[in-house]
Amino acid sequence: MQDTPIFKYNLDLLNGGIGIGDLNINVGKLLSSTIQIGAIILFMYLCIKIGGKIIDRTTSTKRKIGFNIDEKKSRTLRAVLKSILRYTVYFFGVTGILTVLFGGITLTIAGIGGVAIGFGTQSLVKDVINGFFILFEDQFSVGDYINLEDKAGTVESVELRVTKIRDFNGDLHIIPNGLITKVTNHSKGDMRILVDVDIAPEEDVENAMAILEEVCVKFKAEEPNLVDGPRVVGVTALKENGVTIRVIGRAKSMTQWDCEMKLRKQMLNALAKERIEMSRAKIKLLKEV
Repeated sequence: MQDTPIFKYNLDLLNGGIGIGDLNINVGKLLSSTIQIGAIILFMYLCIKIGGKIIDRTTSTKRKIGFNIDEKKSRTLRAVLKSILRYTVYFFGVTGILTVLFGGITLTIAGIGGVAIGFGTQSLVKDVINGFFILFEDQFSVGDYINLEDKAGTVESVELRVTKIRDFNGDLHIIPNGLITKVTNHSKGDMRILVDVDIAPEEDVENAMAILEEVCVKFKAEEPNLVDGPRVVGVTALKENGVTIRVIGRAKSMTQWDCEMKLRKQMLNALAKERIEMSRAKIKLLKEV
């Protein structure tokens, strides 16, 4: 008759250990390590939260402490400082957890890991360095409308490693700073507004231009975002189905589209009120022979 294996365990109250079969567990050490890791994670959380609040308060009171930067640059600086804070806390936090888990061999693990990941950090270093150049050269700030290669949108965040932009469709593009080689910033300085009005060829052009000029004068008095104009430039195109009259002006950055839409609406209403006919596409019907 074969003996049934007996489940063996032993309890060492003096040293705080438990033996289950061939497995020995030091409960005291396990509990101590768990508490230390929990304390490190809590400390990391508090550092990020408190540090973030300090950064917010410091950048929001920039004028009181001698800095003279606008709100866009302030938001950009805030995002970069928070990014640096997170990466620093994560690095020291992970190092502390490894020390608790592996003790004296942490340096050996770190050395081997450093060699292993060293080849993969070249792009990270490039991202970080390029991120600093973007910030200090003031290439763009949070809230600017920019083109990055084939992506266009409003900058939501400039961080230490990546830049986040959101396009008009609502899609968020996350682009590593190291890949940014060409930037077109549409938010630097005042922006042009341009409205083309096509009227029928049989209409009185001088009369139409006078009506549009009256609209421009009224619009300039009402619109606070205008910097210059608008004014009627004149006839810019002669077409088979009409005449194009161009109106130009300048508006504050990021308000040009809104100004153009308001101006088009007022011009359309004024021309309709004076019974000025807009140009229409002509359809030619070919007779069969």
